Amino acid sequence: MSVSRLALLAGLTAFSTTSQAQDAGGIDLGTLYLEAESDDTLVQNGYVAESGRQATRVDTAIRDIPQNISTVTQDQIEDQQPRTLLDALGYSSGTNVNAFGYDSRYDAVYLRGFSSYYNGLFRDGLRQVNGPSAWYQNHPYSFEAVSVLKGPSSSMYGVSGSGGIVNVVSKRPKDESFNEIQLTFGTDDRKELAFDFTGPVGDGRLSYRLTGVTRDADTPLDGYSDDLNMIAPALTYELTDRTTITLLSEYAKSTRGGTASYYNEAYGEASDYYIGDPDYNDFVNEQWRIGYEVEHALTDTITLRQKLRYSEVDADLEFSGVYDTGAGFGRYWGHYLEDSENLTIDTSVETAFSTGSWVHTVVGGFDFARSSYETYYGGVGYVSAAATDAADQPYSGGQDMDQYGIYLHDQLSSGPWTVFLSGRYDWVETTTFDAAHDGTDTSDEGFSGRLGLSYAINSDLSVFANVSSSFVPTTGIVYDSNTDPDSGHTGDPTRGLQKEIGLKYQLPGTESLITASLFDIQQEDGVVFQTVDSTVFGGLYQVQVPYDLRSRGFEVEGQFNFANDLRLTTSYTYLDMEIERGATGTEGNQLSATPEHAASVWAFYEPTNGALAGWGFGAGLRYVGESWGDDENTFKNDDQLYADLSLSYDFGRVGYDGLGLQVNVKNVFDNTDQTCSAGYCYRTEGRTATASIAYRF
Repeated sequence: MSVSRLALLAGLTAFSTTSQAQDAGGIDLGTLYLEAESDDTLVQNGYVAESGRQATRVDTAIRDIPQNISTVTQDQIEDQQPRTLLDALGYSSGTNVNAFGYDSRYDAVYLRGFSSYYNGLFRDGLRQVNGPSAWYQNHPYSFEAVSVLKGPSSSMYGVSGSGGIVNVVSKRPKDESFNEIQLTFGTDDRKELAFDFTGPVGDGRLSYRLTGVTRDADTPLDGYSDDLNMIAPALTYELTDRTTITLLSEYAKSTRGGTASYYNEAYGEASDYYIGDPDYNDFVNEQWRIGYEVEHALTDTITLRQKLRYSEVDADLEFSGVYDTGAGFGRYWGHYLEDSENLTIDTSVETAFSTGSWVHTVVGGFDFARSSYETYYGGVGYVSAAATDAADQPYSGGQDMDQYGIYLHDQLSSGPWTVFLSGRYDWVETTTFDAAHDGTDTSDEGFSGRLGLSYAINSDLSVFANVSSSFVPTTGIVYDSNTDPDSGHTGDPTRGLQKEIGLKYQLPGTESLITASLFDIQQEDGVVFQTVDSTVFGGLYQVQVPYDLRSRGFEVEGQFNFANDLRLTTSYTYLDMEIERGATGTEGNQLSATPEHAASVWAFYEPTNGALAGWGFGAGLRYVGESWGDDENTFKNDDQLYADLSLSYDFGRVGYDGLGLQVNVKNVFDNTDQTCSAGYCYRTEGRTATASIAYRF
């Protein structure tokens, strides 16, 4: 729901007696409107992000940050009703969410051609380290915005990929009451209840938020569920006028399908035959997190901050597949278990001072992260699903990782100039265990930095440039050959270097932000996934192999809140993703499943006056251009076009304040074309539709 659909009945009722008395005296208070976002760490207005700590750890206007940043705001999330984080990012420039077709199990996002799902996913500025299959799931109803920092960001956030990071901003307590109950029904027998309650308690020093979802749903894939139970309590307490503590937590248990693949009847060709066993197809993901954020103003110019979060993910994956026997299909089953734990602590100090005409905002700090995972898997079985399910799965490997980092950021401003100087040094200790519990220790360390310049030509236009680097120790096993399972080993750390120039522009007299940039990213000792023979690799379809990559391209993106009640976001990306070192026969080629061109536009029109007042109309197009289906560049993925629609109505226009109806249709034209990555082909989810009725009070 957007701003104009947020009339709250409770607020109107609370003021009813006073309003009647004032109305008698000729005073009209108007309608009370509230929004769901807290504007705590990210200030947003409609579709436009105005300022935040997303790139600098310092509250900074987005237009002054010398880096390309995309933000999906709360209003855009409410208008589009995404069901996954990938859905929420579908209209952002430089992001690729289509590499593996429909697979709701994982938030497998690519930024500027580089995978960002192991080391590039952050929650509230703290890294979420994913294991091989135990991934943290980010449920859209639990967050109020998503910020995408394009290009290397290790200098401020430590271990993270060359393409950038995705930072999910959790819903936080508000100091004003906001309550919502939402019922959703949809295709594939979807039934969902969501609630979101927040507001002050007592004298106002304490505020709370309680957000939850319970969902029972199927998907187009037989036996592949989309069930969820999630609860996310949060508290903020103003201990003193200078000290604030925020507690953020979440527990979620989801059941999705264990198999998302279609049978590839020939190389580069996915059939319509779904290979999952509907009677053995549960992927149960249980996760929880708890943490705090403390901010203390030591003086008027010195602020201390600390963030801590502990989290766990337990994955129980039942999967199945088929193989050609020559006289039909045979079936195999597998049962994979994985437990993952993460502890992250970040402590920083911010101070401000001047040297001549330059104003400095300096942030320095230290962070520590400990992550580990254990896997239990004994290979696939060919007897029956019941026999595979009954078998005890042996310990098959794991990894412990400790990461320490120190960082310093100096943000200088003088007149139209803004300068960013950031530096960081990381130490990473990793122990990788094999099935016999024998550990192999590795130590990595490295420096990452950023130099950024921004110049405001006038109040509407600024230009920027930056040079930044990244440092990432490789998680999991890397195979030198995708035909030899004995070639696995721990990988060398990945390093990236970006050069970027661009501009940021606001249309005069409007609430808007247009960002355009040219970039060049060189990555060494990276890894990509390559298709392997699952019977040779113990049921694995893809493994990591070493690659050096170079990403060059152009991005332009704009967000607009027009005075005629129209909100708009649009983007275009050109990307040249070259393999400089890789598997035999791939050097000089383009990386598979990486479209050269991508574009999108989404608009939502919600008139506040006239005959259509109360209605909302949304429509969008997403274009994904041609890409190669394998790294040998032997065949291509066709370009694809997706359309999305939205329709809403605010019943406040007919006397039912706070009540709203919304219908969303995704992939209107029911495009189920294939997408191939590293030679294996997947299919896109077809048309889906939801209808939601929400009451805010």
